Amino acid sequence: MPSRSKRAQPESLTEQAYAQLEELIVTLQLEPGTTVSELALSEMTGIGRTPIREAIQRLAREHLILILPQRGLLIPEIDVKKQLRLLRTRREVERLICRSAAKSATPQERDVFAQLAAEFQEASRNNDDVSFVRLDREFNELCLIAARNEFAEGAMRQMHGLSRRFWYVHYRQAADLPEMARLHGAVAQAIAEGGVDDAGQALDALLDNIEEFTRSTVFEV
Repeated sequence: MPSRSKRAQPESLTEQAYAQLEELIVTLQLEPGTTVSELALSEMTGIGRTPIREAIQRLAREHLILILPQRGLLIPEIDVKKQLRLLRTRREVERLICRSAAKSATPQERDVFAQLAAEFQEASRNNDDVSFVRLDREFNELCLIAARNEFAEGAMRQMHGLSRRFWYVHYRQAADLPEMARLHGAVAQAIAEGGVDDAGQALDALLDNIEEFTRSTVFEV
């Protein structure tokens, strides 16, 4: 299998800026309700203002940053009811993506899916939340590539970051990280093996788990 270093990595400063900022937001190092500046984000990441500005525009499209004219940038609060609406949309789009990836992935991509499946199992055993968030992002990116459907990709990109952040906020209270990592690993393994129906079923099991813990965070929806 390919080594970790040979897997897809950010190729430009903008992509590096996006990856760093998204992780800061998802893992709550930039907390909901925080106001920040472009300059502060540049200093925080060590990346210049132009790539940071481009990354901010992408994060704004994904609802992870709100751009406030003349006032800076706001990390939005988390809306649980909005998260449930997102999940209903995500289930349909992501099922299409996972089934398509199982059908269309190249042999090299299947090798990487198999490696990701093993690493999800390792994150499950170690109960390692940061490793899981990074694996989840890499897995999502590879699914989008392997599915080869630019329309589904555009829709899904707007949901991944919000989903990861919500999970990170609440998993200690309502979610089981080892189980979540195991369920992700099952999807990755099904795609690696080319099981179209198996990938769809594994994805449904994963999203059933996510919806259950999302609903458990609210008293009334």
